[in-house]
Amino acid sequence: MGTLSNWFGGFAIFISCLGLLGLALYMAEQRKKEISIRKVLGANTYSILTSLNMDFIKLVIIANLIAFPLAYLVINKWLSSFDFRVTISAFPFILAAVLSLLIALLTVSIQSIRVTRANAMDALRSE
Repeated sequence: MGTLSNWFGGFAIFISCLGLLGLALYMAEQRKKEISIRKVLGANTYSILTSLNMDFIKLVIIANLIAFPLAYLVINKWLSSFDFRVTISAFPFILAAVLSLLIALLTVSIQSIRVTRANAMDALRSE
């Protein structure tokens, strides 16, 4: 049962990364001209990546703030049914927050770097 839940958890993380990648692709395509104008006006890659990634970081933080209290309540209720009491530490929640932020940053940054390295004149030529 534990192995099966690990596999399904891995698939859930993979599917959520695909959704996040699709959202990043869509967002980068919509903001392609804005990014090109920023590059032409002298913005460096770091500032462009920061502006692109901040939207997704905010979403991941909001998702964690919603999920952690719910997970704590569910786990606490489930653990209270056992004879031996176990306390819940903050470590799994901190680890989950850090990992979710890293996965989101890695997924979005790959696409963001690809967009920032594109030729700015190609995106502006159609205007």
